[in-house]
Amino acid sequence: MREWTRDVEARLERAARVMRAQPRVGPQGTFNAWPAYFHEFADKVGQEPDMRRPLPSPRAVTEAEEAMVWLRWLEVDDARLVWARVSGADWKALTWRFGISRARATRRWVYALSVIVWRLDGKRVPKKRSMQFVIDGARAE
Repeated sequence: MREWTRDVEARLERAARVMRAQPRVGPQGTFNAWPAYFHEFADKVGQEPDMRRPLPSPRAVTEAEEAMVWLRWLEVDDARLVWARVSGADWKALTWRFGISRARATRRWVYALSVIVWRLDGKRVPKKRSMQFVIDGARAE
């Protein structure tokens, strides 16, 4: 595959990591009626500190949103397949989920990345050509 295709894949994987790192959104209007508990030193002895990962930077969120817009260029099933794959799903789970063979899943994955490459290059993806034509066109340049 061409460098550009690997860049697209890496950018989509970063977008999935950024979206997983976002804080969870809970239902609106909920609150906690319990009083705040103040820990004393004796309570914390021998415990691990409460560490949290830092939130993604605004630039990382912007890049993730840009990469997620690329999925709109794909068919719905292909976009779901790509997003599931970059989110960390293994191929076996994807084949069961989509009801397709491993070869078909791989072919659709490569085709979807090729469609994104074509669109990023400013080209229109031909509808009346085969998937292999689009894949070869993304590799050739």
